[in-house]
Amino acid sequence: GMMGMPHTFHVHSVQFQVLDINGSPPPPEYAGWKDTVLLWPGDRIRIIARFDSYKGIFMYHCHLLEHEDNGMMGQFLIE
Repeated sequence: GMMGMPHTFHVHSVQFQVLDINGSPPPPEYAGWKDTVLLWPGDRIRIIARFDSYKGIFMYHCHLLEHEDNGMMGQFLIE
């Protein structure tokens, strides 16, 4: 099913750095600024981002359309 697949997590209009994955330091390939990362089922990720370009609504989602259609997308507001 859909939940057994990896997810390409993406945040629109901003880059971020991965702080940890499942409470552990990220592997070397996750170093640096990103706008998309690969996550496996059950992963929990913490990121940090700079929102200095503009304020407003930002979107995040999985890049697989089937996953988006099943709720793996959302928005957040930067004021």
